[in-house]
Parts: sequence; C-alpha cells; structure tokens
Amino acid sequence: MFEPFIDKLRNGTYITLETTPSRSAQFAPTLEKIAALGLDTLVDGFSTTDNPLAKLKYNALFAAMKLQDRFHKPVLATMSMRDRNRIALQSDLLGANEANVRAILALTGDSAHSSDQPHTKGVFEGNSNLLLDIITTLNGGTDLAEQKLLAPPLPLYPFAVIDSYSKNSASLQKKMTKKVAHGAIGIISQPVYDSQSAQKLLSMMSEANQEHNANCVLILGYFPITKLRTAKFLDENVPGIHVPQTWVEALETASKISVEEEYRIGFQLSKTLFEELKALHPKIHIMTANQFELAKAILS
Repeated sequence: MFEPFIDKLRNGTYITLETTPSRSAQFAPTLEKIAALGLDTLVDGFSTTDNPLAKLKYNALFAAMKLQDRFHKPVLATMSMRDRNRIALQSDLLGANEANVRAILALTGDSAHSSDQPHTKGVFEGNSNLLLDIITTLNGGTDLAEQKLLAPPLPLYPFAVIDSYSKNSASLQKKMTKKVAHGAIGIISQPVYDSQSAQKLLSMMSEANQEHNANCVLILGYFPITKLRTAKFLDENVPGIHVPQTWVEALETASKISVEEEYRIGFQLSKTLFEELKALHPKIHIMTANQFELAKAILS
C-alpha cells in the first residue's frame, strides 16, 4: 500500500485529502460521507488531523486505521508534539505500525492555551524535528535510548509541514532545509493561492534537497475559499498564509450581489487555482475543513 503511494509522490500525480475527526466516540459518519461521495476514487490517500487548535477530537491514529481499512488507501496520520512526551510518541508509533499506520505527519502543534479542555498543559519536549528524528531512529531498529527493538517496525514514512508565505524568505528557507535534514520525505505547505508562490516554494525545496543530497518532495497545500470572511480570516489571522488582494476584492464585490454569487466567484477562483497548481506541480494536499462536497466539486 505505502510503497506505490510513495512512488506516486516522487514520480507521478499525488492528491491527498485531509479529514478532521470530530469530538465524538465515532469516526464512522465521516467514513460514510466519504464513501457516499465516492471521494476515495478521486484521491491517492487521506490525512487525519490531531486535535487541531488543541480542541478535543477523535484520535488521529485510530482514524487513520479506520480510513485505511475501509478504503484501502494510505493515510497520513498527524502526530503533535504538544500532547505526548517521547515515551508516548515512540509507543504510539510502535502500536500504529502493527496496524499498518506508517505515514506520519509530524507537527509541533498549536498552543494548549487555546484548548477547549480546562487546565490543559502542553508537553512540547521538542518541536516536530524531534518526531522526525524518532521516526528515523525507529526505522533503524532502535529506540531513542539506543536500545534494540525486539521486533523492528515496518518502514515509517515521515512528513512535515511548512508555511507557504513569509516576508523573510531566508527564514522560510532555513525551516524547510531543517526539515529535510531531519529526514522528511514530503513537506506539505500551508495553502497556496497563486502559482508564483508555489514556484518560489519549489525553488526552495530544490535548494534544500541539493544541500542535503536528499529527495524530499514539496506537496502544495490547497484550501478552496468560497466566502469573503474566510479569505479575510486566513490572510489576516493565520501566520504563513497570504491570500491575494485580488481574491478579497472579487469576493467582496460578489458578496454585495448575493450569497450565491459569492460562492460562485470563490469556487471559480479556487477551481482555476487547483488546475494551475496541478499543471505546475501535481502533488497537492486538499484541505476543506470536512466540506467534502466542495472537495468533490473541485476534483470532479
């Protein structure tokens, strides 16, 4: 399952779709919605998020296992440094490995201050680079204490994330290069909203790979926008994302006509962007905040 998936990442068209588990003891409704829309036939794999914004959700590793068992497609299971120490990280990876959850998206994680769980404290024994190092160590058959594992894991595939925009390009380049140095085989960007930004990220990735004689692949983050308030929120409040002013102005004009026109213009801009990015670099990670009908419309 994973080897052809990684081959697609490196040599072919590679499209993944993010899923966000809900605050529920059941993940089945998400599976049924994906199945009903036939989304599993339109993507190469999925991802599961790990308590984003420190809000309690169904476990990402179990969700990944459920997705894989149902659709027989690989899943990137997100793991956050916020909620686990190095013992728990290694333990979860070993357990998930036997369940064939082997593609891991390493995140530092959002601050625990925004959690919906009272008195939550972040663990943060390190940033996401430590998790990348843990995966490298486990792939070598030992734990972080250099103790040999009784049974080595099946190969683990480490992924990471990067901002799509920064006023300081040198800082962004340094972060990307560090993730390559720590063993990431794929790096997913925050949503990109123009081909020029995508091309700049591709150049940075090429430089990072050359520096470390690596073969890490950039995966362009993609989040369709169909509402003016979404465009403004992303551009003004989410670090590492830049929404072009032309998008904001077009959505603003459309919103004054009707909600339907606002959606139509936003979808048109988003669909055009998707086709442009796919033509430039067909390695795309789609994020829709579980608006799976929108994902299908983009992919169809």
